[in-house]
Amino acid sequence: MKKLLLLLVVAAIGAGAWFIYSGGLDRVTESRVEAALLNNGVPAKLSECMAPKLVEDLSIPQLLKLEELAPEAGEDRLPTSPAAALKRLRRVDDTEAVTALVSAGSSCAIGSIFG
Repeated sequence: MKKLLLLLVVAAIGAGAWFIYSGGLDRVTESRVEAALLNNGVPAKLSECMAPKLVEDLSIPQLLKLEELAPEAGEDRLPTSPAAALKRLRRVDDTEAVTALVSAGSSCAIGSIFG
């Protein structure tokens, strides 16, 4: 019984290591980031371009902080003014995360114009 339990633990550790080192975690995270961008009004092509950049540049906690950009009660789905957009960006309270978001968005938008 102890050998079976040990074998299961070793198998679980091995499967977890394979998942992480094979890039499985990045693919899952990337798809979640892309879905979150889409759900918050970012066009599909732009979301597809931005997600890998954000996953590469930010940690999981920083990506979670970007959820603060979602509209709160009484706010429009998309900011309707520069002041409303800045208010949402300030809620993130992580300069590096906001910088990565703006950089990825700018890069992808420019790439789609000239690409």
